[in-house]
Amino acid sequence: MPRHKRNFNTIYISERLKDCLHFLSYCPLTTVIAPMGYGKTTAVNWYLEEREKAEDISVVRISVYSDNLMIFWKSVQDAFAYSGFDFLTEYPCPSDMAGSSMLTDDLCHELSGKKPCYIFIDDFHLLKNEDVSVFLCNFANRIPDNVHLIVAGRDRCLPDAQIIRLGAKVHQISADQLKLNHSELTTYAHRCGAELSDEEINSLLYSSEGWFSAIYLNLRAFAEQGALPDCNSDIYTMFTAAMINPLPEKHKEFLAVMGLADEFTVEMAQFITGLSDTENVLASLTEQNAFVKRLSDNVTFRFHHMMKECAERAFLQFPTEKQSCYYNRFGLWYENNKQYLHALKAYGKNGNFDSLLEVILRDAGILLSHLDPADVLRLLDKCPVGILKKHPFSILVLMRSMFNWRNIPKMMELKALLLTSIDEQPEMTEEERGNLLGECDLITSFLMFNDISAMSRLHRSASKQMSRAAVTIQKNGGWTFGSPSILMQYYREPGALKSELREMYECMPHYYKITDGHGQGAEKIMHAEAEFQQGHFNDAHIELESAYARIKDNWQENMALCCDFLSMRLSLCLDTEGPYAFEQRYRELLAHHNSSWINLYNACCAYYFALTHEEDRIPEIFRYHKLSEINLLAPGKPIIDMIENQVYLMQGAYAKVIGRSEGLFGVCSNMHYKLVDIHISIQTASAYKMLGKHEKAKCLLLKTMDAAVPDGFIMPFVENYYYIDELLCECMDYNKKFTSRIAEFGNRYEKRRVGMCCKHIRQKSLERLTEREYEIVGLMAQRLSNREIAERLFLSEGSVKQYINQIYSKLYIGGDTRTKRSKLLNMINGNI
Repeated sequence: MPRHKRNFNTIYISERLKDCLHFLSYCPLTTVIAPMGYGKTTAVNWYLEEREKAEDISVVRISVYSDNLMIFWKSVQDAFAYSGFDFLTEYPCPSDMAGSSMLTDDLCHELSGKKPCYIFIDDFHLLKNEDVSVFLCNFANRIPDNVHLIVAGRDRCLPDAQIIRLGAKVHQISADQLKLNHSELTTYAHRCGAELSDEEINSLLYSSEGWFSAIYLNLRAFAEQGALPDCNSDIYTMFTAAMINPLPEKHKEFLAVMGLADEFTVEMAQFITGLSDTENVLASLTEQNAFVKRLSDNVTFRFHHMMKECAERAFLQFPTEKQSCYYNRFGLWYENNKQYLHALKAYGKNGNFDSLLEVILRDAGILLSHLDPADVLRLLDKCPVGILKKHPFSILVLMRSMFNWRNIPKMMELKALLLTSIDEQPEMTEEERGNLLGECDLITSFLMFNDISAMSRLHRSASKQMSRAAVTIQKNGGWTFGSPSILMQYYREPGALKSELREMYECMPHYYKITDGHGQGAEKIMHAEAEFQQGHFNDAHIELESAYARIKDNWQENMALCCDFLSMRLSLCLDTEGPYAFEQRYRELLAHHNSSWINLYNACCAYYFALTHEEDRIPEIFRYHKLSEINLLAPGKPIIDMIENQVYLMQGAYAKVIGRSEGLFGVCSNMHYKLVDIHISIQTASAYKMLGKHEKAKCLLLKTMDAAVPDGFIMPFVENYYYIDELLCECMDYNKKFTSRIAEFGNRYEKRRVGMCCKHIRQKSLERLTEREYEIVGLMAQRLSNREIAERLFLSEGSVKQYINQIYSKLYIGGDTRTKRSKLLNMINGNI
């Protein structure tokens, strides 16, 4: 009987497993959970390749290599782009629930259709991030019918509660379906060309418990030695003996070195190993070894985790000098390809702190911010002070990072080190010295946040010394820390408005010079807000348009949103509309996929619609008070809390407004947010008044006037005139000129607010009508009779009556025929 040719790279999928895999095409989510070496990746890839042969499908393969979210996100972007979906290329990694929800919407929109799409995430157990797990389950709950998500890992990586909630939408494959039984093991051994006796099959099944990798390695050993290994052999020892030791020395070293990489190309392997025949080495290894794979792009290679583990063990046996040489090559490759997190890891393992600090400078703190601050501190602790002092510009980046992480003691420690470094380098040019000292002043100024005088001194100093833009500030980054108002952040004390505005105008040009225009238009927006708060609406409008002009085409969306916030509020006082309709503006922002901009715009809309009492138009995140689901930066949070308070007030949650006030007052006092304090005080007084606690309300309102009078801030009172009008009448003797002005503006404001609400109601009501019905309404507005309308539209008079009755029904207009028409005309003309 002829012997079967041995082929250990054969792929064997049992009929039992095929039946399980069949459900991948019918379930939104499939989880494949089993320990290493059970063939999870092989099974899923086999099924997807079979589907590709049978029909036109899209496959997105994503591999997880570490617990770093940014590295994972880059893998996601690359995988989607390779599969022809480029909409994630410039998409920022979601940082909160709002960003995750936006990503879900975009995925569903872009992937839905008739063409089946499979998203396969492999080795998901390496990403220890609960937020990603929850996101995948939420996505699976909304996934289009043609999209199927497959998640493979070594342990249960999705929350049990979410899996239960998904119910029949999730299909689970475990080790029980992946491991081989007696008949399957017999078939597989036969296909590999290994003729085992029943006794040997039973022995192998007993020792391996159906574990695919163990079976594979045993069969390799059987082919080499003619007998199965000892059942007590360690799997890694078996692997090394079967897969690495028989190789030529050059191939062994190649595996040991490239095992350090998550993925690699021929070009990368050639650079790292220095081998000129890298392509031949890889061809030989992939032909002989099932644990070295060329990925579907036909360019990238990766090792199975078992191979990587054994390769890394072999690498650690190299002499220290040899390891160091390879770590440096890895670091240089990653650095040149702007994979800075990988470069930091390679240089850090080698203790090459000079190169590590250069990478920190090149990254400018962008990717560094996604590392665990504790890991960065551990790296710094290992770095000799002498080397750190040789890299003063890197110290600047680290100072800024420490500020972002609120580690101020470490920031100040680095500042002292920077100044020492500059003093100890007399050969440094004056220009370089000036740039270092200037940017140091710029970073230090952040500690004086919202003290314009103190910040201005440091910005002037920085501007005087620096000859180039700062390396630690990104022009397109947010300037207001998520606040829609600049005045609310920088107004510190009653009576100081004029001096604060003057200092802002003097300070900002210096800041723009050293940051390439970051925060462009801030002084104009603050000026416009001040004019608005004082009731000078035309002046506010002029300054607002000037601010819009300053930031146009300057990639300062954060500043444009601050303009939008004022524009919305101004529209309730002047016959002018904002530059965008609400829905159009929202769509424009969505196109950028920036959740921080969406959160900021939602805050603007929440305040506006709370003022107009249109609860149904308040964004859900505020309407249902889910702000805990989004990231709020400390300097912007008090303003956002004030906006949420306005929503609570409009919703009639008066006790909630009062209960929150004590904590909010404390924060405003600590941060010197006097204008925010004024708003919250009026909201609280309004809540007391609505609950019938008259004296408390009046006492608080009078106290708030003391703070508002010095700079003539009437608008916080005017915007809440709906609640405090009666209360205000009792305060007329306090400051008649000030209170009379509030009453005058308040009455006009309320009339305009009600009118705008009615206009919106009319528009929404008329939207229910068909084109023909709308046409008839227009003719009725011209006072035409039914007969005249019929003649004009070439209809019978009976048809016109029928249309008119449908119109009354859709607009909920009741009464007799004459009063119905009168009510309709009143609705059209705005008299409701």
